[in-house]
Amino acid sequence: MKKLIRNVLRSSWVQRAVGFLAAEWLRLVWLTNKFSFDPANIYERVEPQQPAIFAFWHGQHFLTPFIKTKDSHRAKVLISRHRDGEFNAIAAERLGIGTIRGSGDHGSAFHRKGGVGAFKEMVRALADGYNVALTADVPKRSRIAGLGIIMLARESGRPIMPFAMATSRFIRLNNWDRTTINLPFGRGALVGIKEINVSPDADAATMERLRLDLEETLNAATRRAYAMIGRPEEHPHG
Repeated sequence: MKKLIRNVLRSSWVQRAVGFLAAEWLRLVWLTNKFSFDPANIYERVEPQQPAIFAFWHGQHFLTPFIKTKDSHRAKVLISRHRDGEFNAIAAERLGIGTIRGSGDHGSAFHRKGGVGAFKEMVRALADGYNVALTADVPKRSRIAGLGIIMLARESGRPIMPFAMATSRFIRLNNWDRTTINLPFGRGALVGIKEINVSPDADAATMERLRLDLEETLNAATRRAYAMIGRPEEHPHG
């Protein structure tokens, strides 16, 4: 039975259907939640610094395609090659976001699951004027930022823009990253506290300091987003 279910989920028509439905659900959520922004002029602040690297926590990622509000905001997102990634990729592309397929940050081991190719493709995308979005977590370790994004910023010379999005109505799953499924007809918040720049000659100690800064900034942005909608967030392990 498990094999049958696995084969059904791998079929292209099921993946396309799920991706389509997910995209339209998220569009409904975005359109029916009244969003506040912190700072209020966040787009005016970020736009002059594009292309940029947009970083967010895994499990809090479903609404991130909607930070793209203009056709001039060209963007690509890193999505894993895992089966679940197929649904995400189809949904992202339906919402106007290009995809780069490969692994996330495995303790900087980019050779895993097409990571080297994905890293190079992200560097090329930034050089071509695309914003690049990716989760900051080390896989299966929620809210622990990896060095991957710091390495990408050092290599590309582009700033990291950590941000968080939250809605007042949601379902939280009891999995490793406490995935949040956003629901329609509520309030939402988008928070970006500051950008993080990485010098091209940053040494290992500097990169570790910036990794911790990214982790703390994302946690602060997430707390702030949930506070703005009156739903103080519990830590995923709390």
